[in-house]
Amino acid sequence: MTTTSTALPPSPDGLRPSWLPDAVWPFPLAALDVDGRRVVLSDTGGDGPVLLFCHAGLWSLLWRDVIAELADRYRCVTFDPPGSGLSDRVGRGEQDLSTVRRAVGALIDELDRPEITLVLHDLGGLAALAAAHTRADRIAGIAAVNTFGWRPRGVLLPTALRFFGSAGMRELDAFTGVLPRASSSRFGVGRHMDRPTRRAWRAGLGDRAARRTTHRLFHDAARNHVVHRDAEAALALLADRPILTIFGRFGDYLRFRRQWQARRPDAVQRTVARFHFPMCDDPALVARQLDAWMTSRS
Repeated sequence: MTTTSTALPPSPDGLRPSWLPDAVWPFPLAALDVDGRRVVLSDTGGDGPVLLFCHAGLWSLLWRDVIAELADRYRCVTFDPPGSGLSDRVGRGEQDLSTVRRAVGALIDELDRPEITLVLHDLGGLAALAAAHTRADRIAGIAAVNTFGWRPRGVLLPTALRFFGSAGMRELDAFTGVLPRASSSRFGVGRHMDRPTRRAWRAGLGDRAARRTTHRLFHDAARNHVVHRDAEAALALLADRPILTIFGRFGDYLRFRRQWQARRPDAVQRTVARFHFPMCDDPALVARQLDAWMTSRS
């Protein structure tokens, strides 16, 4: 994989900043050039089936504990979308799901494996499924963790996306950092995080460009009809692939689980206590659910 120039603080490998010690992120780092920008990723584990962990708006640290549970049995790959975490920042015109989609597609192409299981969260569902539209032959299954993969309809979801994607919310967060602080609490990703991990989480979203990217992705998710169309087309093409859904017991306030069940009555459905980040609320349980589902397919 190609490593491009970096704007991150110096580190021995040129990728790891000083605020991300090995104890916080114990996986190797690599970089992939996408559209002339560096996308930082981790590719760890053995020669087992490939799990590609995808998200958009936050960064890879939210997958750490699940990957640690699974890496002895699976090849686990995750990445920071352009504009977040360790990846290069992008300008306003690229702070959208189409940019994330291209990064996911480039990573699938780079992996060059015939059977990749997508593990999706939040806006990563739309972006990764849209990328899979032209790569359906590479996709072996979908694990949907509190996510969706269709055009927002009705009232609740479009309203929520427009609210979090509004200029007011974007600039409030850009200047105060309220989202990184709130999301690092026990009601976000921080339930099992120690102090160094919380500091790293906030540092990965610590600049205004990253925080603005997060909110512009919400805004884009409400209106990017090309991504909506291709994500829905991918779901149709992948109708014969197994699907697992994992939701927090109190986190499905937008009723995604019901819509997954309507679209795929054969989906295996699992529940984790608490809220929006099952992989952080109970990583050992989520790992067991993923492992059991993967094993049942073999």
